[in-house]
Amino acid sequence: MAHLSGTDRSQLLLLPEAVDDYVGPDNAVRFIEAFVNGLDLAAAGFARVMAKETGRPGFDLTDLLKLYVYGYINRVRSSRRLEAETHRNVEVIWLLRHLKPDFRTIADFRRVNRSAFRQVFREFVILCRQLDLFGRELLAVDGTRIKAVNNKDRNFTRGSLTKFIREADEKLADYMKRFDESDADEDKVGGADPSGRGGDLAEKIAAIKDKRDRHKALLDELDRTGEDQISLTDPDARAMARTTKVGVGYNIQLAVDVKHKLIAEQEVSNQVLDMGLLAPTTAAAMETLGVERIAAVADRGYFKIEDIEACERAGITAYVPKPIRSPVARDGFFLKEDFSYDADKNAYICPAGQELPPRYYGKSRENVKVMYCDRKVCKSCALRPRCTAKSYRSITRLENEAILDRMATRLAARPDILDRRRESVEHPFGTIKQWMNQGAFLMRRLDNVRGEFSLTALAYNIKRAIIIVGVPGLIAAARA
Repeated sequence: MAHLSGTDRSQLLLLPEAVDDYVGPDNAVRFIEAFVNGLDLAAAGFARVMAKETGRPGFDLTDLLKLYVYGYINRVRSSRRLEAETHRNVEVIWLLRHLKPDFRTIADFRRVNRSAFRQVFREFVILCRQLDLFGRELLAVDGTRIKAVNNKDRNFTRGSLTKFIREADEKLADYMKRFDESDADEDKVGGADPSGRGGDLAEKIAAIKDKRDRHKALLDELDRTGEDQISLTDPDARAMARTTKVGVGYNIQLAVDVKHKLIAEQEVSNQVLDMGLLAPTTAAAMETLGVERIAAVADRGYFKIEDIEACERAGITAYVPKPIRSPVARDGFFLKEDFSYDADKNAYICPAGQELPPRYYGKSRENVKVMYCDRKVCKSCALRPRCTAKSYRSITRLENEAILDRMATRLAARPDILDRRRESVEHPFGTIKQWMNQGAFLMRRLDNVRGEFSLTALAYNIKRAIIIVGVPGLIAAARA
C-alpha cells in the first residue's frame, strides 16, 4: 500500500491557500492580535507610537509588541531567535502579516520601552478582573531569585574586598622580605642571582600590587556610595543569600491571587531579603485589583513589625508566621510564646504563673522596647533551670507589639492558610523557571530587567487565562 505523499513544492496553484487557514480559531495568536490592538500604546508609555512624516517608514510598535508577547508565551526571548521565527514560523507570519524586522530593531524596541511593559501587564490583569478570574480576597506573596548577567567572580562585597586587601598586604610583606634576602645573597656571591628568583619575585610583587590597587579602588567606591557590594558586569545586580542557589541576581516579588493562581502584581528588586516588601507589593496589587481591603499571606522571611504595621494602615490583613530566631529555642528553654501578656495589668505571666512587671525601657528601631522581669521571683522559682541559665529571665516587648499579637490570633484561627500560600505562589515560580525556562535574565540593569520580567509575568497570566476561559472567551472580552 502506498504512503500519503505531499504536494509537489514546485507546483503552481491557481488559488493558493491563505495563511489564515493555518491558524485555527483557538490559536493563542488570535487573542494576542485582539488584545494588543485594543491597547493605547501612547497612554501606556511606549515611545515613537506615531510614525514621522519624513524618512524611511519604521515598524509599527503594535506589531513588535505582538512579537514579544508571542515569543515569551512560547519560550522565545532572544531577539535573534525572534527574528528567525518571523521567517519560518507560520503563526508569527500570520501575526505580523509577513513583516520581518531584524534582531536589532526587535532588541531596541524592548530596551527603549522597558518601562511600558509593566502597564501592558496591568491592562491584562484588569481584563482578567472583568472576567471575574480574581477572587480579590486573599493574595499569596513570595519572592524568588533569578540569576543576573553577572558572574559571582565579578561581584565584590565590602568584606571580601577588605579580606583580599589584608591578604595581599601580608603576601607583599612576605615577598618583600624574600626579595631583600635574595638581594643579600646576590651581594654575597658578588654577582647576579643564578636561580633567577629575584626577577620572579619582582613580577609577583608587581602583579599583586596591581590587583590590590584595583580592589582598593572598588572599596573606595563602596565607601563613596555607601553600598555593601558592587557588581562589575551588571551594576544593579546583587549577591543573593547562599540558600537561594543563585550567586548574583535579582529578587522577584509576586502577589498571586489564590482563586486561579493568577499574578496580580509583580516587582523586581535588588534587595537581598524579603523583609519590608510585603506592604508595597500587596498595596500595588490592591490598586490594580480595585479593592480597598484584602488579606495577604507570606512566609517567615517577611516578618517585620514595621511592615505588618504598614499593612494594617493600608487595609491589608497580614498573615506572616513568626520566625524562631531567639537563642533560647536553641538552648531548649521556654519560648516567649510560653509567656502570656496581660494587657490590663501591662505584665507578662510566666509558665510558673508569676507576674513579671515592666522594669526597663529602651529603643529598638523606631519602637520603644520594654523589658519585663522580676529578679526576686526568678531567684526562688523551681522552673528556672528550664527557663534560663542566668539568675533571672527577662521578656522584651515592643510598644506596638499588639499588632503581632493580633496577627498570631488570626494565624491560629486559620492554620491552613500557610498551605494555601505555598500551593498558590509556588505554581507561577515553578512554571516560570521550569516550563518557561527562565532561570536567568538576558538584560542588564534594574530597569531593563523589570521590563523583561513584566513580559514574563504577562505571558504566564495569558497562558493561565487561556486554560481557564479559552481563546474565544478572551477575544470577546478584549473586543468588548
